[in-house]
Amino acid sequence: MAGTHDRRQFLQALATLASTAVIPGADLASAASSASALRWPKLTGSPVLDSLHPVIEHSRDVRTHIDKIAEVAGWMAYEELPMPDYQLPFDFNNPDDVIDFILTADCVDTAFTDFSTHVKFQVDYAGRHWSDSDALFACMKRALDNGTPILDGKFLARITRQQLERIFAGNIEMPMLDEKMRVWRQVGSVLAEKYNGRFHNFVKSCPPRLYDNGAGLIDRMVKEFPRFKDVSPYDGETIKIYKLPQLGIWLAYSALRKSGQFRLEDIDKMTAFADYIVPVALRLLGITSYSTELERAINTYQMIPRDSRWEVEIRAHCIYATALLSEEINNIRPKNQQIIIPQIDARLWTHYHTTSWPHHLTKTIMY
Repeated sequence: MAGTHDRRQFLQALATLASTAVIPGADLASAASSASALRWPKLTGSPVLDSLHPVIEHSRDVRTHIDKIAEVAGWMAYEELPMPDYQLPFDFNNPDDVIDFILTADCVDTAFTDFSTHVKFQVDYAGRHWSDSDALFACMKRALDNGTPILDGKFLARITRQQLERIFAGNIEMPMLDEKMRVWRQVGSVLAEKYNGRFHNFVKSCPPRLYDNGAGLIDRMVKEFPRFKDVSPYDGETIKIYKLPQLGIWLAYSALRKSGQFRLEDIDKMTAFADYIVPVALRLLGITSYSTELERAINTYQMIPRDSRWEVEIRAHCIYATALLSEEINNIRPKNQQIIIPQIDARLWTHYHTTSWPHHLTKTIMY
């Protein structure tokens, strides 16, 4: 317990120190131009990164600092930064079940903290205590153990709120339960109509690529399942974020890649999964900075609307900065230790998801 207390004190001290470095909104643009000239990642072929130019070039309240990226890369490059081998906390019989479970969960893998009380969703199951997305997985496994066919699209297409209340029984009502019900119904209808009710049939119908002239896994997830169309308007342009479709495919790939049962030929086209936590990590590392107004809104737990300029800038800079950080790290590391962007995303998320520093609050099904 003493170690946990010391760690929290350290994080709080770090947060306090970081808060003093906030650049006033009026000086944000000039400070960024003098400290770090705009540079674009070399990675090509990612519709997500390619769509971000309008935001990065015209941001008013969020800035990425290239000089700080170089500084952080100078020490992070020497960390292990392993390729995650994601393992579900439960045993499944075959790869098809793994894909079905991960992608069905991915559909509703969003909003686990009550927006009013800030209490996290938690559950006790199989002798363990689970919280956040792990609690979602535990609830789903509990439902399967009780004979509820939650991986079957035909069941999901007709699921009721009462059934969801039983499936996700925990310390509080699962946040955004009505929205999650609509998502599963929508996704279930598509699976039942086109893929015999199962996500693994959808995956097998796609080439082993994220993007393939509109026919890749991410291309088709966004096109065929509206819940995955994570795009936002910005100055008349369409900004592609694709957090959950990328995350779902990444988790399935990470779980099955060693056995060769989930092949992807363009895994290097993955970006960061722009959520609530990775932007906090970048903010505390000094890689990004916010205007005074945005910083105040986050620190006082104000709701930041979905598709607002603030929200789009936070998420776009998260993707942009992690791409540049990965690039800088690869410039330092030897050729046989090169990394891809999700490895940096994993490094930042695992180190900062328990920090007491506040993240932006946006009520959305997209992350």
